[in-house]
Amino acid sequence: MFNFVQVLCLIFTSFYHHWASWQEDRLQKPPGELVDVGGYKLHLCSKGTGKFTVIIDHSLGGLDGYFLLEEIAKLTKVCIYDRAGYGWSDRSPKTRCSLEIVRELDYLLSQSNIEPPYILVGNSFGSYNVRLYAHYFPQKVLGIILTDGLHEKAMLKLPLWLKLLKLFFMSGFAMSTFGSFLGLIRLLGKLGTFELIKPELKNFPTATVSMVKRSFYRHNHWITMWREMWNLDLSAKQVSEASSLGNIPLITIKANTFFKRSPWNIYMPLQAADHLRDTMHTELLKLSQDSTQLIASQSSHFVWIDEPEAIVTAIKQLLVKS
Repeated sequence: MFNFVQVLCLIFTSFYHHWASWQEDRLQKPPGELVDVGGYKLHLCSKGTGKFTVIIDHSLGGLDGYFLLEEIAKLTKVCIYDRAGYGWSDRSPKTRCSLEIVRELDYLLSQSNIEPPYILVGNSFGSYNVRLYAHYFPQKVLGIILTDGLHEKAMLKLPLWLKLLKLFFMSGFAMSTFGSFLGLIRLLGKLGTFELIKPELKNFPTATVSMVKRSFYRHNHWITMWREMWNLDLSAKQVSEASSLGNIPLITIKANTFFKRSPWNIYMPLQAADHLRDTMHTELLKLSQDSTQLIASQSSHFVWIDEPEAIVTAIKQLLVKS
């Protein structure tokens, strides 16, 4: 049971968190624009110029693209958007599955006058979304990059250990929702826990890391992660329609391992996760008649943080081909 001092500390932490969130909303303008997509708004950040536009769809819970915004903008125009519930975007009342996400994305791009053709970059879960987008709007897509992407065939047949890992993550998201509401996630962030778990974050500008952390401090972020994970099988079934991308150029970036071994993940079935990834990457290469694989040999599943230059290389390759 909590004693009086612990309860007092918890109340103070929660009060500080909600005050800080209010101050952030009042004083910090979003880096992009907020666009109404039918009763709720999505945040879209654009930078750079060019004939082609890179559209980034993040991983489950991630805001990965912000780490590479400046580098990609040196090559061509780039648009990063926060899926509903993340970053500066409002929560959506609609099911958090790939089909709804694709509908929102196309409406967002149309409303914002972001003209095709697009180079779609999908990281992890974002790979489902960009594939389904290309399936429905192939005329708008110049090429696709999947960074350690998922494939539905393997994801719908997870072995028991990985199903348990998925449930473990979902329970963690639920606990983090409660913890973020109390301000505990913000406290951990201020104490440098994010950088302790993922030291590579120190390679990026402090302002960018702080902007990404801001989303993780909010309970909407964790609720959305839970909702997207809950509907992951539904998204997998939806994307199975996009079993062939025809001759749309496709580059898949394969990480060296799912998780780099550390004291934080020794309990996880990492060998089974890596075997699953190998199977998925074999299937991903079959999606297009013009597919290429790049190996991120120094990276875990989090390619955007571990080996971002691999993504820049892939974008350059598609720009040269076009």
